[in-house]
Amino acid sequence: MSNKFEKIVKRENALLCNTYGRYPLAISKAKDCRLYDLDGNEYYDFLAGIAVCSLGHSREDLADVMAEQARKMVHVSNLFYQEPQLELAEKLLSTCSAGKVFFCNSGAEANEGAIKLARKYMRTIRNEDRYEIITLEKSFHGRTLSTLTATGQTGPIKDGFSPLPEGFITVPFGNVNALRGAIGKNTAAIMIEMVQGEGGVRPLPSDYVNDIVQLCKESGIFLIVDEVQTGVCRTGRMWAHQHYNITPDIFTSAKALANGLPMGAVLCSDELAKGFTPGSHATTFGGGAVVSAVASKVLDIMIGDKMAERAWEMGEFAAAEAQKLKAKHPDKIAGTRGLGLLFGIELTFNGANVWKALLEHKMVCNLTQGTILRLVPPLTITKEDITAFMNVLDTILKTVEIESA
Repeated sequence: MSNKFEKIVKRENALLCNTYGRYPLAISKAKDCRLYDLDGNEYYDFLAGIAVCSLGHSREDLADVMAEQARKMVHVSNLFYQEPQLELAEKLLSTCSAGKVFFCNSGAEANEGAIKLARKYMRTIRNEDRYEIITLEKSFHGRTLSTLTATGQTGPIKDGFSPLPEGFITVPFGNVNALRGAIGKNTAAIMIEMVQGEGGVRPLPSDYVNDIVQLCKESGIFLIVDEVQTGVCRTGRMWAHQHYNITPDIFTSAKALANGLPMGAVLCSDELAKGFTPGSHATTFGGGAVVSAVASKVLDIMIGDKMAERAWEMGEFAAAEAQKLKAKHPDKIAGTRGLGLLFGIELTFNGANVWKALLEHKMVCNLTQGTILRLVPPLTITKEDITAFMNVLDTILKTVEIESA
């Protein structure tokens, strides 16, 4: 470790709550698909701020929009009509079947808003006491108390926060009978991710999704799709649910929406939007002028530069390259999974040593569920960058010590 790194670690330990398992890396700047540490070392970025900086880091065009809007107006609150917010809404709604949008600041807030909307509509429009939300095992929906409870995982993420809110049921992934059995008179909605990111980069099978849609229709309940990580071109479509040709009643977005600025959104049908009335839900910062202007520019670039198509092409290339590695290391790579550039390489053993070695070779990615190397790079990543990653992984797998999964 360099002296600069040791100093920053010491400063953090003295100043910040110890809530993050930091990577042994301090970033001083980022540009395009590269990160730079305090000593100027260059790293390939296959994490993109956890699927956030989908257009790459430190873009001049986005910085210009940010600065221009900041000189006009930064924040006045949602007590006022604001044109940048409306321009963003028009562009966002043009990409999907939703009719209305509510802007907030994060994915957790967006999912919290979706849960509140489903419950509020059931009680105030339908006059039915339906409040339960059904989610899937290994799902991840956020870290507020409600979204944490909705998350289908156990362990440190939930330890110590009890009592957790009532009204949430988690069922096994892919089990239609369990899902059907969980639906009752109090059920308001089923909440799913089309690809579980934290859950191991697991796309939902098409037949399973069709069954979920049918169950919602039969039971008169809502389908909520969490697109916080999968949305805004990440999977090869603007929205991951578009791969499945379904129309959610409510879906959420965040991460990539403003390419690094805090922005979230709840999108819903015109009918569902009746559940929210003045005073029923709000946010101080959501949809502010600067983040709205930047998000609007992000959508222009995503659509104009056909980033969904690029994400699909790069994802297919990554999958093909990973399959070559699997053929060379059949005892160490179990397979690949994902959609577009939400891509996972499944190892047959605990991947901690592999992840550490990748970082030592200046390749930044994520390890989830202990065995899945999760790659969520900027959508501007090149084939040459992907090939470089796979070559390094190949070298590591030749010598890595296999631990128990």
